[in-house]
Amino acid sequence: MNLRYVGESALLVETEDAEQAQALRRALLELAIPGLRELVPGQSSLLIGADPLSMDMDALAAKLADLQLKAQRLAPREHEFLTQYCGDDLAAVAKFTGLEPAEVVRRHTSSTYEVAFLGFAPGFAYLTGLDTVLRLPRRTEPRTRVPAGSVAIADGFTGIYPQASPGGWHILGHASVKLFDASRAEPALLTPGDRVRFKVHP
Repeated sequence: MNLRYVGESALLVETEDAEQAQALRRALLELAIPGLRELVPGQSSLLIGADPLSMDMDALAAKLADLQLKAQRLAPREHEFLTQYCGDDLAAVAKFTGLEPAEVVRRHTSSTYEVAFLGFAPGFAYLTGLDTVLRLPRRTEPRTRVPAGSVAIADGFTGIYPQASPGGWHILGHASVKLFDASRAEPALLTPGDRVRFKVHP
């Protein structure tokens, strides 16, 4: 672990990857340290902002190595989302892949996915682990509006649209889940390294 001071009120921790940065971020949040202002994860770093008047920055720096070891031992967070597979593109995906719609659903729900990274929109997680048969290119004509909660696939990923927005992924269904809430301590529900499974809504 490499550690650098950024001025008098921040520390930059260089990690091996985004998953380590997120794990360290969660470990720090659990401690609820007074004076901690913000935690900004990057692809291979975590910027820790604090109030130097109420926190001993040197003491915090000394604790980070042990805290990172603890964070690495934490099991990945797991999520399961009930999904109604009634999406506008389900039939088209079935036709393109040569599968029955029920088989598309079975394959989509059989995998355990991992959050690779977030992007595109606040809270939008790119999930890896999609069945190879379902790895389709994006739609040739993107939609101007995709409803929030839409479960979709494209370019080898699957994901859930956190908000209504334009989009070019193939919509398989809908999950009623709030993926981003600015009022939460961790606004994004999903973070890199999390595990996700989809289950057919009864």
